[in-house]
Amino acid sequence: MNGIIHSTRLKIIALFVGMLLLCLLMALSVVSGYTDTSWETAISAYTHFDGSNAQIIVKTSRVPRAIIGAVIGVSLAISGVILQAITRNPIASPEFFGINAGAGFFIVAAVTFLGISSLQQFMWIGFLGAGIAGISVYALGSAGREGLTPIRLTLAGAVMAALFASLTQGMLVSNEKGLEEVLFWLAGSVEGRKLELLAPVLPYLVCSWIGALFLARQLNTFSLGEDVAKGLGQRTGAFKLLATLLVILLCGGSVAVAGPIAFIGVVVPHFARFLVGSHHGWVISYSGVIGGILLVAADIAARFIIMPDEVPVGVMTAIIGTPFFIYIARKGKFK
Repeated sequence: MNGIIHSTRLKIIALFVGMLLLCLLMALSVVSGYTDTSWETAISAYTHFDGSNAQIIVKTSRVPRAIIGAVIGVSLAISGVILQAITRNPIASPEFFGINAGAGFFIVAAVTFLGISSLQQFMWIGFLGAGIAGISVYALGSAGREGLTPIRLTLAGAVMAALFASLTQGMLVSNEKGLEEVLFWLAGSVEGRKLELLAPVLPYLVCSWIGALFLARQLNTFSLGEDVAKGLGQRTGAFKLLATLLVILLCGGSVAVAGPIAFIGVVVPHFARFLVGSHHGWVISYSGVIGGILLVAADIAARFIIMPDEVPVGVMTAIIGTPFFIYIARKGKFK
């Protein structure tokens, strides 16, 4: 598959323009919302802080929100690229891999049985749940003589997602108080998240971004087919294990901080491939930038739809992504 941008020089220029657009949207996110702020207020919050309400909002809410939105968007998009490559399924994404459902189940269980309500504790429990869900999917998909195949991985993800979702719903039905405490998290949002939540998982996310780029050549080879990859000397078992680990870190860290934000991992890789073709080095780079742009833009839009209240950004991404998901599913092209 060839993208609409052919030359390497144009790809580099377009990627740089995308990064500038992401930075611009992050800056716009800092001054957008119910409370009126300006560029001058945002700058003075860090150069001449006077304790005003607007400056406090900028420092404690708007700036962390913009940074977290960009980081989560990058991570979810890159995880979608890896998942679609190793499953050769164009609609593969974190929510279909069971990771979102696993994180949600563990958080609801912690609220129901342990009475936990701290967002900081939610983060670590969500990270743990996402990791266990990902490992379970890998183990289930690897069972049997055939080992781990794309279709088995996809089916294992669907089974685990359904199982965790059913158990979660069962607990919420019997625990209305628990529903109230985790509903905001289950919707997926970057509102009210602090940098203190992002800091513990950021090293894992950044290392996973770098790891994904180093894995690009192997992803290109594997996309030709597992038999071809083996014939070219690729250790497919080790490759799939490493790729799955990166997905768990990217998805687990993202879900732990912002909750289950859907469709970024489905939609963005297709936009990237449309622009630059199927070479995974470019697809990963472009997906990261586009994912950040999409999530930050969706978060900005979410602030104005029902002002003064806000729509969770997970709802916004679902609105954007659902029509595209239906289009991809109807095409029925599973590579």
